[in-house]
Amino acid sequence: MLNENLIRRDDASAANVPNQKQTPEALAAPARTIPTKVTSGNDVADLREAILAKLAYVIGKAPSNARERDWFAATALALRDRIVDACVDNERAVPNKRVYYLSLEFLIGRLLSDAMNNLGLVATTRAALRELGIDLGDVEAAEPDAALGNGGLGRLAACFMESMASLSIPAIGYGIRYDHGLFRQSLEDGWQKEAPETWLAEGNPWEFVRPEATYTIGFGGHVTMSSVTEGVIRRHWCPAETVRAVAHDVPVVGWRGRHVNTLRLWKAEAETPVELERFNGGDHVGAVAGRARAEAISRVLYPSDSSAEGQELRLRQEYFFTSASLQDLLRRHVAERGDLRSLPDHAAIQLNDTHPAIAVPELMRLLLEDHGLNWEDAWHITTHTLGYTNHTLLPEALETWPVELMERVLPRHMQIIYLINWMHLEEQGKQGRGTAEQLASVSLIDESHGKRVRMGHLAFLGARRVNGVSALHTDLMRSTVFKDLHALDTDKIVNKTNGITFRRWLHNANPELTALAVEAVGPEVLDHPERLAGLADMASDSGFQARYAAMRRGRKLALARVVAERTGIVVDPSALFDVQIKRIHEYKRQLLNVIETVALYQAIKADPTADWTPRVKIFGGKAAPSYVQAKLIIKLACDVARIVNADPDVAGRLKVAFLPNYSVSLAEAIIPAADLSEQISTAGMEASGTGNMKLALNGALTIGTLDGANIEIRDHVGADNIFIFGLDAAGVQARMGEPNYAEAAIAASPRLKAALDIIEAGGFFPEEPGRFQAIVDDLRRNDRYLLTADFDDYWRAQRAVDAAWNDPKAWWRAAILNTARMAWFSSDRSMREYAEEIWRVRVA
Repeated sequence: MLNENLIRRDDASAANVPNQKQTPEALAAPARTIPTKVTSGNDVADLREAILAKLAYVIGKAPSNARERDWFAATALALRDRIVDACVDNERAVPNKRVYYLSLEFLIGRLLSDAMNNLGLVATTRAALRELGIDLGDVEAAEPDAALGNGGLGRLAACFMESMASLSIPAIGYGIRYDHGLFRQSLEDGWQKEAPETWLAEGNPWEFVRPEATYTIGFGGHVTMSSVTEGVIRRHWCPAETVRAVAHDVPVVGWRGRHVNTLRLWKAEAETPVELERFNGGDHVGAVAGRARAEAISRVLYPSDSSAEGQELRLRQEYFFTSASLQDLLRRHVAERGDLRSLPDHAAIQLNDTHPAIAVPELMRLLLEDHGLNWEDAWHITTHTLGYTNHTLLPEALETWPVELMERVLPRHMQIIYLINWMHLEEQGKQGRGTAEQLASVSLIDESHGKRVRMGHLAFLGARRVNGVSALHTDLMRSTVFKDLHALDTDKIVNKTNGITFRRWLHNANPELTALAVEAVGPEVLDHPERLAGLADMASDSGFQARYAAMRRGRKLALARVVAERTGIVVDPSALFDVQIKRIHEYKRQLLNVIETVALYQAIKADPTADWTPRVKIFGGKAAPSYVQAKLIIKLACDVARIVNADPDVAGRLKVAFLPNYSVSLAEAIIPAADLSEQISTAGMEASGTGNMKLALNGALTIGTLDGANIEIRDHVGADNIFIFGLDAAGVQARMGEPNYAEAAIAASPRLKAALDIIEAGGFFPEEPGRFQAIVDDLRRNDRYLLTADFDDYWRAQRAVDAAWNDPKAWWRAAILNTARMAWFSSDRSMREYAEEIWRVRVA
């Protein structure tokens, strides 16, 4: 039972601790005001002594010379001990059914605050550290982000793992333990520079190495055949190369510590770490070349696939973690149940996007070759155990692999794929769908531009259920990328709209808002997000609005300090904070935001005495290292910021900041401080989005297109509490069919033309006038993402935002209603739907 003992983190308290340097994240750390359980002196003393013991006997440091990182590791290890008993209890109990979640990304970020919050130990930990002269905020900031993901896909996987633990759904997540996660981004004269991310430089105190869970993964080689009883031909793969997959387990503790699941990450190791004969012969580098090749598999998240070598490494990564995961779960099932024919009754394997789609032929191979099943039984098990979540409609993101590469790297799998495809196409012929065009559309092999394996088609055929991640996305899956496959099985595609864990994105990220909710509607809101709906009754209350606004003001002050620390730009916390934070990609249309910023700058310059709404534009996100156009957009944003921020004519009216090295922890500082959430992707191209949910939950009003989950957010928060603009998905398709649509849109919009003209003329980088010519040329001649078509309506919506901001009572009412009506977007709801309708797992 909760009481009114409050958790607080005083930002100024670190100043009283000697030799403690505050990071930008520490500057933005909130004051914890969430009610928690009573903390006794004994609890604090026990934890204090546990931390000191870990510091001395594991870290090997005395308090007098311990660094912040040492205190973090000691604290994490002490808390990890408190998770172990629950882990052991989970392992002892064999669940009726377990979920296995395969994802190439798990963007888990920092784990200390999650662990403390879910265990109910925030106040205890703060008190224990305070008695040691250490500030909890500094300890939290010393934890490196585990950047094992690129963006929404990996963050969704992390939210889902936490929700499954909180709902006591037995689950194991499977991924790769990348030595270097998503690169560390810096900006040099506005250009993105990438450096290796080094989250493992000093080890990971949360993980347990499991050498007993080591599996052999093969590549290349050849396939042999042998006859067995009753004339059945058995094929056997003889790999030319093998590597070892070694398990590293990270516990995932659920809300209130009631259940703990496991995230199992695979590290690649060579079978032979050094060729001793070559080494002793003097070839010291060549003797470890095999080790370097093997370990490259888990070295870096998303190596560039712009070269043939990069493509092969990406394929090796995907097969490596998928094979290790399947071997592991089959071993577990045999140990617990014996007969693999019962696998669908006791296991649900979810493929998070197409990266683990190789699971279809790999599971078949393991069942056929390692476990001796016949084809029919193996195919039944496979197609009744696998589920596939699709996250994109973009053709370039629906993976395909050259047949030649597959035959060379995974020859046995290519045989199985051919056989699956032959049987699949034979069945279509029997059903009267045997024209060349019909068969080509549903074939696993795309022969239109060289032979390539369609991994999305493969996952579709091998899965019992295929799900989209928002209502619009799922409808478009049925009518576009999987249209012909959907016609063969109209029940297979289902919708499961994404969600976010409120423990991370409300309780941890915004404890002040959480405290307001607790005081307004009761402590039950911590366990039942749907109780947030009670805040709607307070939306028009002037007193509650004032407290809500004060909460936001405090978070904006903290974010302003982060902006100054990271960029040197001083921003006014009383201005409207207009935020776009996400992976830099043309379809997400950061460029539309930048061009509107240029147009606004021109408008202010033309009429500086007008009553302009003060606005701070905040950007954050990383561009893939080989994505030239995305990196050029970052450069343009930074050049615009440089000119705008130095211009006295717009002082106090417009500021622009691009925050480098966007991460989960930086998002936790930005999201609670955002007033406006930019969700402006081209309609029909964003599968769902989860940043839109996090921002709206924290009271930011959305400006967005009718794309992804924006539609469902509008339906829940109300059309009056969101700013919608632009073409819908059908309108996008229609406009793309018109000739010269971009040229016509620019000609019809003097404001857009003027913005493009100044960019083209070098107005934001006169030293090199033609720097952004490629951007302008693409918009005029191609504009695949319809920025020109949507620009004027985007401008209109932004001026509607200005008007709304200038009516504080109406603005704060809308912000409160956004928070109140976002409960449906909890990942707990998503996981319940997956469990009941896809995995057929009982939720307590």
